[in-house]
Parts: sequence; structure tokens; C-alpha cells
Amino acid sequence: MTEDNMARALPSRFVLAVTVGGVIGLGILRGPGEIAEVVPDSALYLGLWLFGGLFVLLSTAVTAELLGMTPRSGGTYALIRRAYGPYAGFVIGWVDWLSFAADLALKAVVILEFVAILVPEAANWRTPLAILLTSAFAVIQLRGIGLGALIQELATSLIGLVIFGLALLLIFMGAADVGTANSIPANNSLSDWSLLIATIIFTYDGWLYASYFSGEIRGGAGAVARSCIKGMTVVIVLYMLLNIALVKSVGLAALAGSELALARALELAIHPAAGSIVVIAAIMILLSHQNLEYMGGPRILQALAVDGFASSRAQKVGKGGNPVFAVVITWLLAVGLILIGGFEFLLMLAVFFYVPLYLAMIVGIFVLRKREPDTERPYRAWGHPYSTILCLVAWTIVTLFQAYVERETAVYAVVLAAASWPVFRYLSRPGKRH
Repeated sequence: MTEDNMARALPSRFVLAVTVGGVIGLGILRGPGEIAEVVPDSALYLGLWLFGGLFVLLSTAVTAELLGMTPRSGGTYALIRRAYGPYAGFVIGWVDWLSFAADLALKAVVILEFVAILVPEAANWRTPLAILLTSAFAVIQLRGIGLGALIQELATSLIGLVIFGLALLLIFMGAADVGTANSIPANNSLSDWSLLIATIIFTYDGWLYASYFSGEIRGGAGAVARSCIKGMTVVIVLYMLLNIALVKSVGLAALAGSELALARALELAIHPAAGSIVVIAAIMILLSHQNLEYMGGPRILQALAVDGFASSRAQKVGKGGNPVFAVVITWLLAVGLILIGGFEFLLMLAVFFYVPLYLAMIVGIFVLRKREPDTERPYRAWGHPYSTILCLVAWTIVTLFQAYVERETAVYAVVLAAASWPVFRYLSRPGKRH
């Protein structure tokens, strides 16, 4: 079985699970402390979170058109290839797959760091335990997509309930504000604002996570596109509720610079030991990401293989509905990165790629409207062309700003793209299927 005849075995509710579960991560646990350090004014702080959420929701409502007309699994690789052709898809696909493996390695290590906070003895066995942990989730995927999907739905529901419950706990039991800071610092550097923008983008990142499974969702790509919008709406509500709770309970001055702002708030407002609840929540989130990334990452490699840009064995789907060889290769790379610790650069590069990638997808709407005007679009961009133009301008500004501030990473990205050209030409030579 290959990608072309994969069954639509996943229910539409799975889109909500991967959208909400894919977006909610460590960003919402540590991001508030980083942002409060730059913007300690409560009204502006909450306004930034709301504006960021609404902007991402609008971006989702626009780019979902591209998702709706691409009924194929493979994530951003499939979307970019549809709009710009094989080479752009090739570059993005490989960077995306490598970033998945790097993220699996990093999060497996971070899980053990959090476990060591609760059980200090675990620090002595961090590397072998991290390998054992990530291997367990790879084995789950070898059992079949049904088990992985069930775990994701349950994990997302539990994480959502935990965040909702902790936010309500802070609102109803929180103490008065701690600290006196109540205005914006006079001298914020460009790098501070770059960090703020990157933090918000990272915290809301994952709004098209369902694209990695688009060809396997019952109801078709149109239903997938609409469910992504619903999922982002749920995320915004949870994020705003949690941030309001942080502001109302202890105030931003007490949270500025905190690596786990929610833990700090619970410690100040309820009990010094209450922060352990957030450590457990962080472990739960990271465990759910291990499951989700072992579902999504191999599908990028599978899509690349179908188009002739990876080993043909990676496109074969097992009886359980997952690309078995692609899962194994992803696991091997993740384990290798854990052993050598080589994931930081890959993640830094991937994060940089993703900001211009969002811009590219916005432009892709215009490209396909002109090139494929008669193609069926089960979902059309909301408010097009005005909404699309607004997103285009905004993402252009963000992309240029980040490229200016992160100039060294931008150079690496350009070098990588240039170096990939001869590899692409070799893989797409006459006689190969692409």
C-alpha cells in the first residue's frame, strides 16, 4: 500500500486533536515570562496575545484554502509543492522532516530534565531513558495509526482540561499582584522585540498541523480546512483565559523572566509546592508531542518518497495505516541526535524557515488562484482578497524583521537552499518518478 491508496481512516475530530495538541506546547508555559520581561503593562500584554491569536486565526482562515485543495498527507511539503513546484517542495520537505527528528530528540531529553525535577535520580540516566522513551512512541506507531490517534485525542483533551482548570484555579484563588512594575521599559532593544515576536509566533505555531494527515481524514480536505479554524479558536480561548489568570492572580512583574510562568504563579498564589503541577503538565504536553511527531514526521518522508525524493521503501504503508519504514528511519535519526546532541542547529534553521514559509503559503493562494482558477476549492479563503492582502503585508514585515535580526541564520538558510539544487537535479533526472 502506498500514499495513493491510503485509507481515510481518521475521524474529523482528529483534526481538532492535532491542531490543539500540536499548537499547545512549552511556549504557553514559558512564553508569558519572556513577554512580561519586555511588556509588563497588563493591558498591552493581553492585547498582544489577543492580537497574535486573531492574526494567526486570520492566517489560518486564508491558508486553509491551500489545505482544502490539497487532499494529500505530507504537511507543508505537499502545500508548497502544490503552489511552487517540486524544487521548493523538496527543500521544505527535507528541512521539515529533519526538524521533526530534531524536535523528537530535543523533547525526549527535555522530558527527562523535567522528570529529574521530580525524581532527581533520573538525571543520572538521562540519555538512555530519553532513547527508551522516544523508542516507545515509535513502537506505538508501528502498531498502527488507530492507536496513535486515540492517544492523541485523549492527550489533547486532558491537556486542555488541565490548562482550563489551572486558569480557573488562579482566577478564583489567586493572590494580589506582586511587584510594582506597571509601564513599558524605556529602552527595549530590537532583539527584545524580535524575541517577543518569535515567542508569540512559536506559541501559536502549528495551525496547519492537520496538513500532515490531510489525505487520511474522513470528510475530505474541505472538512480538514474548516476543522483547523475551529481548533485555532479553541487554542485562542485557552491561551487568553490562562493569560488573564496570570495577570489577575500575581501580576506580570512577578512573572517577568520566569522560565515557567504558570508554575511561578501557582507557587505565589497557592502554595510553594504547587509549581510541581506545571512540571507534570509540561511532561504530559511533551509526551503528547512525541506521539504526534511520530505520526506527522514519517508522512513527510513518505510524501517525498512518493515523488521520488527519498527511498522508495519509505512510501509503503503497513497494515496499521502508518508508513513503517519512514517511522523507523525517523526514529533512527532521533536516537542518533540524542546520542550526539546535534539537534539545536537543525531546530534553529527550521524555526527560521517557518516564518517565510507562512509568507510563501499566503502568496501561494494568489499563485493558484491565477494558475488553477477552475480547480475545485472545497474551502475558500475567508475575505479574499482583502484578508489575503492583509496577511501578505503582515507576514512580509515579520519575515523581513526576523531576517534582519537573525542575519546569520538567514545566511545558513540561503546556503542550504543553494546546496540542495544539485541534489534535487540528481534526484529528478530523467527516468526517475517525481
